[in-house]
Amino acid sequence: MAAVKEGLPFPRGATWDGKGVNFALFSSQATKVELCLFDAAGKTEKQRIELPEYRDEIWHGYVPEIGAGTVYGYRVHGPYQPNDGLRFNPHKLLLDPYARAHIGGLEWNPAVFGYKMESGDDLTFDERDSTPFVPKSVVVDPDFDWKREKVWKPVPWDRAIIYETHVRGYTKLHPAVAEKQRGTFAGLATKAVIEYVKALGVTTVELLPVHTFINDDFLLKKKLTNYWGYNSIGFFAPDPRYASNPAKCLQEFKEMVARFHDAGLEVIIDVVYNHTAEGNEKGPTLSFRGLDNAAYYRLVPDKKRHYINDTGTGNTVNLSHPRVIQMVTDSLRYWVEDMHVDGFRFDLGTILAREPGGFDTFNGFMKAAMQDPVLQRVKLIAEPWDCGPGGYQLGRFPPGWAEWNDQFRDTVRDYWRAQATAKALAPRLCASPDIFAHRGRQPWASVNFITAHDGFTLNDLVSYNDKHNEANGEDNKDGHSHNRSWNHGAEGPTEDEAILGLRKRQMKNLLATLLLSQGTPMLLAGDEFGRTQKGNNNAYCQDNEFSWVDWKHDDSDQRLIRFVKRLTSLRHRFPILRQKRFLSGTFNEALGLKDVTWISASGKEMSEAEWKDAGTRCFGMLLDGRAQQTGLRQRGHEATLLLVFNAWQDVVKFTLPEVNGANEWSLLADTNMPDLPEGSRFDVGHVYEVTARSLLVLELA
Repeated sequence: MAAVKEGLPFPRGATWDGKGVNFALFSSQATKVELCLFDAAGKTEKQRIELPEYRDEIWHGYVPEIGAGTVYGYRVHGPYQPNDGLRFNPHKLLLDPYARAHIGGLEWNPAVFGYKMESGDDLTFDERDSTPFVPKSVVVDPDFDWKREKVWKPVPWDRAIIYETHVRGYTKLHPAVAEKQRGTFAGLATKAVIEYVKALGVTTVELLPVHTFINDDFLLKKKLTNYWGYNSIGFFAPDPRYASNPAKCLQEFKEMVARFHDAGLEVIIDVVYNHTAEGNEKGPTLSFRGLDNAAYYRLVPDKKRHYINDTGTGNTVNLSHPRVIQMVTDSLRYWVEDMHVDGFRFDLGTILAREPGGFDTFNGFMKAAMQDPVLQRVKLIAEPWDCGPGGYQLGRFPPGWAEWNDQFRDTVRDYWRAQATAKALAPRLCASPDIFAHRGRQPWASVNFITAHDGFTLNDLVSYNDKHNEANGEDNKDGHSHNRSWNHGAEGPTEDEAILGLRKRQMKNLLATLLLSQGTPMLLAGDEFGRTQKGNNNAYCQDNEFSWVDWKHDDSDQRLIRFVKRLTSLRHRFPILRQKRFLSGTFNEALGLKDVTWISASGKEMSEAEWKDAGTRCFGMLLDGRAQQTGLRQRGHEATLLLVFNAWQDVVKFTLPEVNGANEWSLLADTNMPDLPEGSRFDVGHVYEVTARSLLVLELA
């Protein structure tokens, strides 16, 4: 091997130029960094090289005559002083934070801990070599022929319909996917899978975490696994377990994205930059802890042995450090520019905006992201809460961001089980302007959802009063107990036709409310046909039939799929269902109308008394197509729609209102009907008998 050269401190990570590899690693307090090179299987260490140069807190060196496929890791020397937040231990082989690929998995051996694990005392120092038990980093060839991808245009925010799913679980049981490709990126890229997703009418597929993650020891001991993957150990590498050919994991992910783009579908990935898999001071030393513990993690200021735990997972990534901000933004740009993803959903997003003094909209990370020319052009979605102090920050993220809106979820669930009023529901139907209508934000900033990966599926929401998480091995103590669910008369499966019929109608009510409300709808994969997890509302550890999508559908399932397709087609067909301006309900003097009018069962505008009446369970939402659509003060030319919501337990006689001199309403959807009769039209003033617990959509003819 030719002599090692100084190399460059940038870009970070391992960069192959065709002749050799440049290695660059940040550590502000290390005294020496050794690069360890392994055989192709990652089993045998073949050479150890001291990185020769240290500049601006970056250790770097250039190794000629090695290339893509080279397996490597780092040993980082420095003081081991846990009370000062320093945990360097060169006996522990470390992953490169910027590694584009990983090989091997973690074996939970005592040697992977920086301290003598058997003692339980993290102030001790362990000299056992962790190399045989830890994953390694891999130098990659980034080349990919994106020219095969058709001309791609991202979906505008106001047209987006998000579909949340899991790489493995979505195709693990799919009959059209080759067995070797089931549960992989290649499986998702299968033509039949993409055609199904496209036919649903969704525009944007949101994948649960794909970054390389670690399986927790306590789960493996129970023969369970970290199925969801919210336990990242590398922010640049797709997990090789999701590849049908792990050696080509990078290319397989890119191929999947290209095929989704060919179909006009976006790909968003769920990212976990709030914590890592290393846990608290009693956790393993796999990467960040051994590289520069005090820089990468938030430590208790006066007790630096311990970690601030705003995430509930043992540690919190230190987004106040400039090099850590750089790592996260480098990661995001990498996934956009090299992997071609269209956006990100940020798990526990409040962490990203929290400085030592608390949540700050103008924190360092948000400033970096908001001005970044690459990140400005993709979708950024925050989960706006965590378990830290002041952790609930719904509506307080900066312009340009969207946020998961749990108030939409909770209010809609409560309304359809008669636990929330019409007055409470109304603002949620309008993209929650009380939360988001400020600083020039638009309705799409509210990501509306009824269900997500965390919690009940839609079917279970209407089938169980209580969670049933016994399979998780925690005595049913895990997961939320307050689910705002209702079993409609029987807990779980039943053969009672009346209960089954009501459950199906309630699922349609919830789906229609989601897909016809202002804002950005997010649908959980499988809800379109009533997928069940048998009452488990915390299936994070269930890599089995509890979580995998079952593709065996009966006639009832197929009818529900057709209903969802009808709803998405209505959303695409009628721009008034996805306005770029918040509905106000105020009278526009110049146009002589309101953009939204709330209608009582009498066919008249709702009175103040009716709004205050907690017994008002049936009301209409009249969307006037003549209302101003943009900042230009001019009359709109959209269709006028009437949505009728009836959460009452009996039939309500609803008078169809008179609007704009028109004399006829056309029925577009009725959740009580299995399939809508063609050409259903009703005169203005017609008294429509709205079935108990059902929803209508009508267009002014």
